Amino acid sequence: MNLDFFVPTNKTLQKYIEGYYFITQNENSNSFNYWTFPNNFFILSISQNIEIIIEESKLVVKPSIKDNILVNYVASYTKPIEVLYEKPVNEITIYFKPLGIRQFIENTETLFKNKNAFDFSPFSDFTLKMKEIFLLENRTEQIEALETYLLSKLLNKQLSIMESILADVETNLRIDHIAKKHNFSRQYLHKLFLRNIGKSPTEYRKIYRFRSSLTNQKKTKNLTRLAHGNLFYDQSHFVKYFKQLTDIKPNTFFQKVNTDQQIVWFFI
Repeated sequence: MNLDFFVPTNKTLQKYIEGYYFITQNENSNSFNYWTFPNNFFILSISQNIEIIIEESKLVVKPSIKDNILVNYVASYTKPIEVLYEKPVNEITIYFKPLGIRQFIENTETLFKNKNAFDFSPFSDFTLKMKEIFLLENRTEQIEALETYLLSKLLNKQLSIMESILADVETNLRIDHIAKKHNFSRQYLHKLFLRNIGKSPTEYRKIYRFRSSLTNQKKTKNLTRLAHGNLFYDQSHFVKYFKQLTDIKPNTFFQKVNTDQQIVWFFI
């Protein structure tokens, strides 16, 4: 498998995009698969000449004789998903940070409500531009073209209130205290999160702490310290949430997964 991951070179895009990876079609490559675990990114994938088969907790990507650009997104998921490629294809996947997609698409409520879509076009010229980018053979040129295009769609929205609320939710403040701090009811805070993030504050926090534990596991292997260091009440609370999001216990997960690798949101 030829998979390359990049952080945006443009500093403005770095505020809103965690990164993107490219998969390159190679006739001599075999099938490959990976498991992806819940995260708080908005994931947008653009693939060339493929079809997608949806199975329970599994996506199968197959080469197609059709000349197409297929765009799909995932805004929210709470269980592991296996992604299987029968053959490597040309693909670009963009990981937007929380609130990031709101800086590029005006009305995101429908996107979050649907949670995912497998035939999606964010802009009228999107498919044409992606075809042009896939035709570029040099990766640097592809990145430059992609970032120039994304910058042309930037809305520069002022989301300072949501950014402040998001920062609070990433701490150990109680959700009702956060709502009171910003002069909202807890119900209204819940609605704000669904509208802007596509998740409830509780779900966002659970996934945020889970993801933090993956990043911090390289620093400490002790589950109790890992739990406390990522704001779980205790080890049993940590194990409970971990199993909800991965279907396995932390010890088993960390035996199978290398958390030192660069791409921390999925594991091959």
